[in-house]
Amino acid sequence: MKKRVAILISGGGSNMVSLVDAMQSGKIDAKPVLVLSNNADAGGIAKARDKGVATEVVDHRLYNGDRVAFEIALHNTITKYNPDILCLAGFMRVLTAGFIKKWEGKMLNIHPSLLPKYTGLHTHQRAIDASDSKAGCSVHIVTAKLDDGPLLRQAEVPILTGDTAETLAARVLIEEHKLYPAALEAFVDKY
Repeated sequence: MKKRVAILISGGGSNMVSLVDAMQSGKIDAKPVLVLSNNADAGGIAKARDKGVATEVVDHRLYNGDRVAFEIALHNTITKYNPDILCLAGFMRVLTAGFIKKWEGKMLNIHPSLLPKYTGLHTHQRAIDASDSKAGCSVHIVTAKLDDGPLLRQAEVPILTGDTAETLAARVLIEEHKLYPAALEAFVDKY
């Protein structure tokens, strides 16, 4: 039986699209059952609908900073779709240990750095500022510590003379679109 995958986004959803395309083409033996955003204006919601994937929005702003209430609503919405795996694909909310525990070992994330370097935000600028010769992206299993779970796969991108955070981010994103489906495929095969 195909594994059921829910994908959480906050923005344009380009990594979500790469995951959905890989599942719908049969490259990954899994089915995208939900794309959920914490932002009603996320461009990825329309993209998911165009691909025939169910969508939901749980707007964190409606909870006035009450993370527990937000995560209860998030969890309840997700569980209606009975997913086996959650993929965070540009979901720009830090989740609490309580939420993560409910999905322990079943939640993946893509991060735009070569972890363990540069957890959190502004990863491309930080790599450039450190005079690193390479940057990249990582797919890892989500744990309670931010961007720190077991690594599944990484892809490297050289940092070129004259790179800005934006030019580096654009090259890293190309690799993310290949890396995340490959990591999910391997994860599903071992699941």
